[in-house]
Amino acid sequence: MRISILDQSIAAAGRTQGAAIRATLDLAKAADAMGYHRFWVSEHHANPTIVGTAPEILIAAIASNTQRIRVGSAGVMLPHYAPLKVAEQFRVLDALAPGRIDLGLGRAPGSDGRTAFALNPQANQRPAEFPNDVADLDAWVHGEPLAENHPYGSIQAMPQGDTAPELWILGSSTYGAQVAAHFGLPYSFAWFFTDGQGGQQALDIYRSHYKPSLRHPKPNAGICIWALVADSAEEAAYHYASRARWRLFRDQGVFTPLEHPDTALAQDYSAREQAHMEMHRDRALVGKAGDVAARIRALAAETGVDELAIVTWAHDEAARHKSYQLLADEFALDGNLTLAAQ
Repeated sequence: MRISILDQSIAAAGRTQGAAIRATLDLAKAADAMGYHRFWVSEHHANPTIVGTAPEILIAAIASNTQRIRVGSAGVMLPHYAPLKVAEQFRVLDALAPGRIDLGLGRAPGSDGRTAFALNPQANQRPAEFPNDVADLDAWVHGEPLAENHPYGSIQAMPQGDTAPELWILGSSTYGAQVAAHFGLPYSFAWFFTDGQGGQQALDIYRSHYKPSLRHPKPNAGICIWALVADSAEEAAYHYASRARWRLFRDQGVFTPLEHPDTALAQDYSAREQAHMEMHRDRALVGKAGDVAARIRALAAETGVDELAIVTWAHDEAARHKSYQLLADEFALDGNLTLAAQ
């Protein structure tokens, strides 16, 4: 099983949003040394918590500052963009880091409806075109012919090259699973987004309806989970307090920068709020590295996935880096050995 990272460029109280972008780059460089397989960045808009709005730009910076790790999007929200432009962007990225670029695609807006319209005035039409857009993008990225009699059939996405980005379909429902299965593409379910609800069903649909493709004769299924570990369960719970308070606010429709754990722990919560937070805490993968790693292995075995990506939030960047390092140790990842072998 391959272990990867999803980073969302989380804004933290007391620091600028620009610092969140730079923290993503710092974490990517560390992940390269730790031995993680992929480093993916997300796309969100008009969100004061998740401030990574341009994954294609961030990927370029990460690829230029790493040596081994695959780098990609999780994902590009395709309804905002023309498929040809996305293909061109990722062909350029592949030219910068040949054979190391992933292009994860999503259908959701990654924003509210008004922001989606600001990004693309035809936003209400584009989601229905998602399968066609995926087909066009797949062909352009790989330098292959578009569908017969396609109006843009003579157009190629430049620059051409010997390698190409690897396409993934991402989702938190069964729709993305069906699209990935139809086109014979890898698929990753956002387990952390739904607390696993609907995840097994989506994976089962993906596998049962999978149509083998030339590049992917077998299905490649993955999930993305939220996890935070530390040297002790108490320390992990302390850092998790920031996420717990943010989750409470999010479920009330309020989005804020991630607060310091001391701030979160000092609040006077109502009985209803405490119950809400405890419910999510019981489901969370938080604790000592060995305990969390065992739960991750069990989840991977239960779902039968080939890949697993981990997203971790912490107000303290050092705690976040340490969490990933502890998990890298538990899963015996070794980036230095891989680098030495190249």
